[in-house]
Amino acid sequence: MPRFAANLSFLFDEVPFLERFGEAAQAGFRAVEFTFPYDWQVRDIAAEIARHGLEVVLFNAPPGDFAAGDRGLASLPGREHEFAASIAAALRYARALDCRRLHVMAGTVPPDADADERDRRRRLFVRQLRQACEDAAAQGITILIEPLNPRDMPNYLLRTQADAHAIREEVGAPNLKVQFDLYHAQIVEGDLTEKLRRWIAHVGHIQIAGVPGRHEPNVGEINYEWLFRVIDELRYDGFVGCEYKPLNGTTAGLAWIFRLLDRKPPASRGG
Repeated sequence: MPRFAANLSFLFDEVPFLERFGEAAQAGFRAVEFTFPYDWQVRDIAAEIARHGLEVVLFNAPPGDFAAGDRGLASLPGREHEFAASIAAALRYARALDCRRLHVMAGTVPPDADADERDRRRRLFVRQLRQACEDAAAQGITILIEPLNPRDMPNYLLRTQADAHAIREEVGAPNLKVQFDLYHAQIVEGDLTEKLRRWIAHVGHIQIAGVPGRHEPNVGEINYEWLFRVIDELRYDGFVGCEYKPLNGTTAGLAWIFRLLDRKPPASRGG
């Protein structure tokens, strides 16, 4: 059975962020992930991790000004220094939290960009990933890139698994892998089983959610019980991040995982 990690940017949002670590531990999770931890002091996050015996398995490098529309800096011309600073900040958090995986968001492309402009941004993405991988290697950290669907992330540079793996191969860094979010991949291209079989050796992290709606994985069109068996057959030894929006509260929505693991759900402490 895969090892599941609770994404604390999505789950247990009934309570403030720093309280979600305790909620995750109470629910039986031993690993957590989150998107952007930079609004909180790293020492406070580290204290919650230690208090509840958790492992942080993934978070994102700073994406730029998210409220203004930034979705990563790695492919944005003219913002190379800002990208370098974002990697330095992410590595500082990763070191303090003993996290070994870091997702670097590619950024968006102007909707009217022509082929030359898209190619220029792709080449910049490759160059900057090489430097980020070199910086991360000194800490034993794997850099991840992730294709995202156009409904949730319009104009994002990376769309398909093939695109991401082509960039991985071009960068050529041993500590660069692809983050395979089954939710995004189902929306864009489907054929999830075959894509897992083709690329599992180069997948550094998996995430899940139901399609449509991005709710619990037992809601919608994806047969996750089948995919979990495939993941086991392929001997994937990483984590599966639960990055979904609960329909009716986090703890109530965890019934799928308790059935899968043949465990009784705990009482909620967060409402």
